[in-house]
Amino acid sequence: MPENSKITEFYYLHKAKRSISSTTGASRRSPRPMFHHFLAYAAFHASRWLPRAQRLRFQIILVIFVVVVLAPQLYVLTRPRSSRYCQQPLLSNLIAFIILSFIATGFAVALTLMDPVPASFRVAFHLFGVVSFTQGLCTTLFTLQAADCAWTTTELYYLSLVLSWACILSAVFYMFRGCFWFVGKMWPNWVKEIRLWNNV
Repeated sequence: MPENSKITEFYYLHKAKRSISSTTGASRRSPRPMFHHFLAYAAFHASRWLPRAQRLRFQIILVIFVVVVLAPQLYVLTRPRSSRYCQQPLLSNLIAFIILSFIATGFAVALTLMDPVPASFRVAFHLFGVVSFTQGLCTTLFTLQAADCAWTTTELYYLSLVLSWACILSAVFYMFRGCFWFVGKMWPNWVKEIRLWNNV
């Protein structure tokens, strides 16, 4: 009986870890600057490495991480210099970025608590990924064209620069993940032993 219960628990854990990405293959194939989507995605898979009894501790770590991510955004938003003239809408983009950060936090908390994840919630999460992609692309493009704003809205410009790099790094992650997915489909035996990439 104990062995059967362990097998059952492993089955549902494996099923839950696959459920978040089972509905859409397109999100695995293309690199996207989806920073907010990546944060919630990483929180989900990190929580699945822990037993259910220890996920409450992970929630505390998640809250601390959210505070670390949101604090500089809110700080720059309240700076008087951030409202100065800039040829690109960096301030409006920052407000949208903060809103998506709160939404990503909600997704991260919900995904770590749900086991398994409902199909409707998976669809909503992937739709959020599309929104996150659009916002990340806008952040990168606005920042590239706002070099002159480094003198008028210094904090806002450099924060946008950091967020742009975060979006680019998330795109690199999805690019590597897409490569592993492609290799796994073409040559399954090559990545059969890499559990991290088989379970996401």
